[in-house]
Amino acid sequence: MFAATTLTGNKPEQYAQLADQARGLLHGEHDRIANAANLAALVFNSLPDLNWVGFYFFDGNELVVGPFQGLPACVRIAVGKGVCGTAAQTGQTQRVDDVDAFPGHIACDAASRSELVVPLFARNGDLLGVLDIDSPLRGRFEADDQAGIEALARLYTDALEPESHG
Repeated sequence: MFAATTLTGNKPEQYAQLADQARGLLHGEHDRIANAANLAALVFNSLPDLNWVGFYFFDGNELVVGPFQGLPACVRIAVGKGVCGTAAQTGQTQRVDDVDAFPGHIACDAASRSELVVPLFARNGDLLGVLDIDSPLRGRFEADDQAGIEALARLYTDALEPESHG
């Protein structure tokens, strides 16, 4: 049975603890919806000053909302539009200190002031979607947050495609 623990130490230490918890949640499960739901809940309930954590899945044409924690969200986001669509298009993590200053920002939750979006890729390089994290605080996300969330995103994508042993 999974048991969440309170994070302690500096940010890198906290993200290492969060990664250990995520490994426990994801271990042996390969379903993208189940893992996304659990990972979104873990991050949302473990890190301070967040108002939305969730996944958008690429359906071959656009990003479609998946499991999340927070207020109801935009259902579809075009690739190349907003922070999520930009992360999907460029394949690069987007760390935005002030979403109001981001050209074309899509305000799904009016309370969001900063955002961190990590693109998710399969081992073969195909775009799976994005992991999106919002905060009501400007400048909430630092380099340590980006590194920590990128590590969690890798755990998520790795769990979807177990290594073949044959």
